Amino acid sequence: MAVVEEVYTLSSQFPPEEKFGLKSQIRRCAVSIPSNIAEGAGRNTDGEFKNFLGIANGSSNELITQLLISVRLKLVSEENIKPIINDLMEIQKMNFTLIKKFMK
Repeated sequence: MAVVEEVYTLSSQFPPEEKFGLKSQIRRCAVSIPSNIAEGAGRNTDGEFKNFLGIANGSSNELITQLLISVRLKLVSEENIKPIINDLMEIQKMNFTLIKKFMK
């Protein structure tokens, strides 16, 4: 959820014309990560949980891509997205570790 807060703070700097574009997409993607983890944790089987962890990792990759696009479009600096990307990579590592536990 900390990543969501970071993304909302960062994207608040985007110009008004991005309100329904990249800004909206980045925010939805960020919210999707903890939401999918939470939904999976509330499911009945390990397989369902594993599936939602995979979706969360997909959203993490999507968010990284969108942040990099934001830099290329000069909406934010690379320096500003680095901490968020580092956090996302940590989340992915934790998710992959958890996914592996369900493969046994």
